[in-house]
Amino acid sequence: MSRSNVLNESQAAETDASSRSSRGLARDLGPERAAARARLRVVARARRRYGPLFLAVPLLLVVIVDVAIRGDRLLALSGKHVASYLGAMLESAALWGLLLFSASARRGASRWIAALLFVLLATLSLGGQLYFHRQYATYLNLDATLFGTSLSASLFGQLRADGENFLRSVLPPLLLAIALVWLGRRIVRPGSTARARAARLAAPAAVVAAFILPCSYRTVQASTPDVIYFHAIGGLIKELVGVQTTAQVRPGLRTPPALPEVTPAPGPRRNVLFILTESVRADATCSARALAEDGAPAPCPGTPRIDAAAPGRLPLTQMRSNASTTAIGLAVLWSGLQPIATREELHTAPLVFDYADAAGFDSAYWTSHHMMFANSRLYVQDLPVSHQCGATELDPLADIDLGADDRLLSAHVRSELLSLREPFLAVAHFGNTHVPYLVDPEDAPFQPALESKAPDDNDAYHNFYRNAVYRQDAAIAELIRFVRSSPVGDRTVIVFTSDHGEAFREHGQLGHTGSILDEEIRVPGWVDAPPGALTDAEEGALRAARDELVFHTDVAPTLLDLMGLWDAPALAGYRAAMVGRSLLRPLPAPAALALTNCTGIWGCAFKNWGMMRGNMKLESRAWDTAWHCYDVLADPREQKDLGPAACGDLPRLADAIYGGPAGSVDVPLHLRDLAASPRRD
Repeated sequence: MSRSNVLNESQAAETDASSRSSRGLARDLGPERAAARARLRVVARARRRYGPLFLAVPLLLVVIVDVAIRGDRLLALSGKHVASYLGAMLESAALWGLLLFSASARRGASRWIAALLFVLLATLSLGGQLYFHRQYATYLNLDATLFGTSLSASLFGQLRADGENFLRSVLPPLLLAIALVWLGRRIVRPGSTARARAARLAAPAAVVAAFILPCSYRTVQASTPDVIYFHAIGGLIKELVGVQTTAQVRPGLRTPPALPEVTPAPGPRRNVLFILTESVRADATCSARALAEDGAPAPCPGTPRIDAAAPGRLPLTQMRSNASTTAIGLAVLWSGLQPIATREELHTAPLVFDYADAAGFDSAYWTSHHMMFANSRLYVQDLPVSHQCGATELDPLADIDLGADDRLLSAHVRSELLSLREPFLAVAHFGNTHVPYLVDPEDAPFQPALESKAPDDNDAYHNFYRNAVYRQDAAIAELIRFVRSSPVGDRTVIVFTSDHGEAFREHGQLGHTGSILDEEIRVPGWVDAPPGALTDAEEGALRAARDELVFHTDVAPTLLDLMGLWDAPALAGYRAAMVGRSLLRPLPAPAALALTNCTGIWGCAFKNWGMMRGNMKLESRAWDTAWHCYDVLADPREQKDLGPAACGDLPRLADAIYGGPAGSVDVPLHLRDLAASPRRD
């Protein structure tokens, strides 16, 4: 007899014996208990067959959520991005599958630890991403966690501002995660086999790996939302562990006071459009129209289209910011406070938007900057404006550094400007001149131009930056032309400046936030008003201020004066906190002003502080042991240190504010609890 026949007969005998045993058992247990046993065997077979498939349900839910949110973008993935997404799916499947497997065990304390991790991580990663995407049209990623403020400050600030919507986002994942654990303990129920024990040991490793493994998280975001989230939190943890003394000092949630109703003073009825750009130094553009020897307009190489769009502008050729950091710059420009104001003062002071609202002005804030960078959304989300947008509203794939294309911002502002109710205050905030600079290679007149930051390529890199300014020039000029040709054009005053400048190794540093030297704080400035929008006295004051040293602390008073609010008695207390002066009025003697990038609203990369009164500047950086003094008019490149005594009483005033030259103390006296952060603004 063949071996197969023997096996067949043996199996048949076993089956027959099993059948006889079952019939005997049925006689012994009775039909009901036998039926129950049979059902249990069916369930056991179903568990063995379908239990592993159930472990894939979390991944399936993650992908379904992702497709529902951005299915069109996922369908557009190709090549390496498809491979990246598949890799993220494998990572997600391993993480959730192993945790759910461990949480489904029949007994043991480890199953409760696994269940807690599964529910907590699922709630935070999916719920957090759902909420974040609703806010920014993109997923929370590593850039957002590193460039935002401290995680706890961001989280609790956001919960205070929008806790109800946050709970709506996290509640469904929370309930689903709990339901999956409950079902897992009925469907999966792993035993104590060697394979099951190995899987439970692998679960903690999967959790750790999720925080470490790289993924595609910028622009395209070719990863599942949970994987992007864990990568972001893992990067933040590494940052905090690696720089244990560093605090991310960033803007937070504002809590301004309720202002009384204010009636604008009698005068010309006018709207205000404040155009603000990014990192544009004074010599990259033309505040004043250049004139040839015969008096005819001369070319403006850096920004020729703005030059032509606002030919009658009133220039402010010696405008300076009080810091070279965007977050500080916005706070100063909009509040009128100095950068050395405390964090509480900078977060509770009314901004020009609040004053406009109190006076019945409609208002808007449009920007191409990315709102998840440096807590920007938290700082501006409660502005009393009727129109607002950020980079991801213009382009969901906007880069966190560059923001959205400034041409998109210009088009968006043009589409909404005429829907504002007059009078209005509108701010259009452009950003493509921030590192890494957005350039049109087909229209880049400054050559040779290179993206290389190598010292030997400094001039070419400077040209690359100038080409970015040149590209932005077209977007801003188009907006100016639109305003001037629109029905509101003859009633709208345009104010223009940049948040700060940009250094190209004039004093060793590159970029901004590194110093308060003129390459970083001298910026363009001008006011363009149609005929009749300014009184003769106001226009005369602006013309007289053409070559005077003016500062960003003067901008808020000027905007308030344009709205007829500068003399309002109800605002006297707030006006007293502003050190600036309205440029629509004769300028008083220059005041001593603080300059710094190390404040309660921003932690600086390199400690740097100083003061300025008129043309005399006092300056020091972290590695200096004494103050430097420069005459910025006689020595515009700040090459000749005149010594502290040449700056009169500025060293004494600076010592009182900062505690001494930058190199002699760790941080300013009132900021000693704020650690500096090696991040750009």
